[in-house]
This record gives sequence, structure tokens and C-alpha cells, in this order.
Amino acid sequence: MAAGITSHDCDKRLVLVSGRGHPELAQAVADELGCDLVPTTAFDFANGEIYVRYGESVRGTFAFCLQSHTEPINQWIMEQLIMVDALKRASARTVSVVVPFYGYARQDKKHLGREPISARLLADLFSTAGADRIMSVDLHTAQIQGFFDGPVDHLWALPLLANYVRARVDRSRLTVVSPDAGRVRVADQWSDRLGAPLAIIHKRRDPRAANQVKVHEVVGEVQGRTCVIVDDMIDTAGTIVQAAEALFENGAAEVIVAATHGILSPPAVERLKNSAISEIVVTDTLPLSEEKRFEKLTVLSIAPLLARAIREVFDDGSVTSLFDGSA
Repeated sequence: MAAGITSHDCDKRLVLVSGRGHPELAQAVADELGCDLVPTTAFDFANGEIYVRYGESVRGTFAFCLQSHTEPINQWIMEQLIMVDALKRASARTVSVVVPFYGYARQDKKHLGREPISARLLADLFSTAGADRIMSVDLHTAQIQGFFDGPVDHLWALPLLANYVRARVDRSRLTVVSPDAGRVRVADQWSDRLGAPLAIIHKRRDPRAANQVKVHEVVGEVQGRTCVIVDDMIDTAGTIVQAAEALFENGAAEVIVAATHGILSPPAVERLKNSAISEIVVTDTLPLSEEKRFEKLTVLSIAPLLARAIREVFDDGSVTSLFDGSA
């Protein structure tokens, strides 16, 4: 079978390579594109060093290197950097890094003195490895796009998630909820798309205590309504569960959560299972083991969006056109 896609220009060939972080998603993207993944040998030496070699020529190709930064996150980031280096040294014409979930995205600024800006460091590492382009889904903050000296395709899962919610609820009783001030802009786009009012949860976070949040008050109409909390990620679920509790205390009839990235670090699953939240909707930008799956969790495929974006880049089309009129 063909290992890549050839355009009308017979000298232009797309290849898709995948690391070991999320092979199921890579295969789904390949299926959407109608191509095979490039055969790749990847393994760890006894001391943890990573070895990568491609099983066929990638010379002159437009290579897309897909790896989602899941746990163990540092291993998969390092593997992707090595894969990019291998593609450049094998004379790929261009190398696009496809990162459905961008690691270290929450470290995008200095909150306290003597802290790093790790999201910028990661962009610099990809640039040094030889990446020409980065593609990612729902970056934690838009400013990360400016950390990379080259094109950054920032994809949105909002249309996918919002269309699911639209079919699930009575929109006349729907309120979109931002779990904090930082998510208001995204929540406002949800509000416009679904034609629903917006509510905001005011909270304070102790910068010296990671993953500990104190929720204060709800601003907006939630009494007797179905509330959809929207966020870019769910990690330990502390923010989400406390937000839901605040909504129920203010008379919400039902709470649904919609987020792009289901990190679900412990004790997220237990918190969500034991909460009064009726449904948690995420995409498969990150792999979800059986231990992380539970009855209230719905997982939507991000593969069609990634494949369409890859196709637009390869065909010199417009990635932005995928979202025209979406927000």
C-alpha cells in the first residue's frame, strides 16, 4: 500500500509518522487521510535513551510528525524531538509537528520570580530539532502561538464539542459557564454559537499550592437551568468539581462539562464519578486507558479535524477556513 499521499504535482508527497504516545489517534488520522503511517522502529535502551528509525525513504516529502504529549510526558516529548531530527536528517522537505495536546502549555508566563516559561522552551526545542510548523488543538493560551518562529496552526475543538452539546440539551434552558475569568473568551464563543446566556464562576487560586482552587461566587443566570461548563482541559478535576458544586448551590438543575483535553490525572476519575455532574465530554487528543473511562464520560474523535487541517496545509489551502463561522 502507498505510504503517502501524492498531489497533482507528482513531486509532492505527504507522509505521516507517529510516535508511541497515542498510536490509536495517529492511525485514525491516517485512515481519514487515506494513507499509511510510515513504518517506524522506536524503542528505549536500557538506560532510557530513545532510538528512532524510519523504515522507508522520506526524502523530499512533506512530513507530519504526530505525537500527543501524554504521560509519561517528558518521554514522549523527547521522542517527538528525536523523530523531527531524524526526518530532517533524512532530507524531508518540510517537517510539521502535530501536537494534539501541547505539553507544558500551562507554563506560558511567569507568575512568580525565578520561574521558567516552559511553553516557550518547548517551542524553541522543536525549532532547534528542525520543525518548520506546529499544529495543535486548543492551546491553553493563544500567546503560545507567538513562541514559535514559524507557522502555528491553532485548531479548535469548539465546533465538535458544541454540536454534540446542541443535540444533547434543550437550548432554551441552557447556560454556558466559564469556570474562571481566564476562560471567559472561549465561553463567550460557546455562548454565541449555542445562543445561550453566559455565567462566570469567580475563584481564587493559591499560586503556592498546585491544583488547589477555592470557588467563590457565580455571576449569571443558572437557577433551574442546564449549565455547561467549558474548559480546555480537565487535569485533576478540582476546578471542575468545585465549579459544579457552586452551580448546584445556586440552583442549577443539571451540569454538563465539555473540555478538549481529558488529562484526568488522579484523583480526577473518582472526583468526577462521585460528583453530581451528569456528563463529561472530551475529545481523544490524549489516550484514555480503561482506568480513565467511566459511565459518565463521552469521548469524541478529533481525527477528522486533524486530517482536514493536515490536508489543507499540504494542499496550500486555508486552515482558518475550517472554522469560518464556527464561533
